[in-house]
Amino acid sequence: KQVEAMKRVLGSLNLNIVEMVDENATLDGGDVLFTGREFFVGLSRRTNQRGAEILADTFKDYAVSTVPVHDSLHLKSFCSMAGPNLIAIGSSEAAQKALKTMQQMSDHRYDKLTVPDDAAANCIYLNIPSKGHVLLHRAPEEYPESAKVFEKLKDHMLIPIANTELEKVDGSLTCCSVLINKTSIL
Repeated sequence: KQVEAMKRVLGSLNLNIVEMVDENATLDGGDVLFTGREFFVGLSRRTNQRGAEILADTFKDYAVSTVPVHDSLHLKSFCSMAGPNLIAIGSSEAAQKALKTMQQMSDHRYDKLTVPDDAAANCIYLNIPSKGHVLLHRAPEEYPESAKVFEKLKDHMLIPIANTELEKVDGSLTCCSVLINKTSIL
């Protein structure tokens, strides 16, 4: 149902839709981290190597590297982009190990923003022409120590978001969002 609903919405926006028809391929959006330069794909319970290969075949202009995900639902359960060159990453051993793997696989050097709570590392970065760098992050009442780290980003407009209820059913900020560049569909 979720796939069909998204297909309808994206189709109504006249966006190009690529369907994975290989029954052995699995690829969950929560395992796909696009940095603007390359893709990192978490290999998890919901994403496999074949799914990563299809992503690489679809986006031939970008490098696609796989990252084993252990002890978490998805890759983005403990990391996401917090700026154009900035990876927000949790402090757990699994998160730090995944970051090390990403650093080894990439020719690019990303800055990192380490937050104490893995779940808080899942944030949403937007570059809005009239606002500049905008970051939606978990609210201080949920993750106070991680919120303090985000508050150090002085060049970002910070928007705290409470997400406790959706988190109970594995809904992180990026899971509940589909970002579409409006100018590309006008």
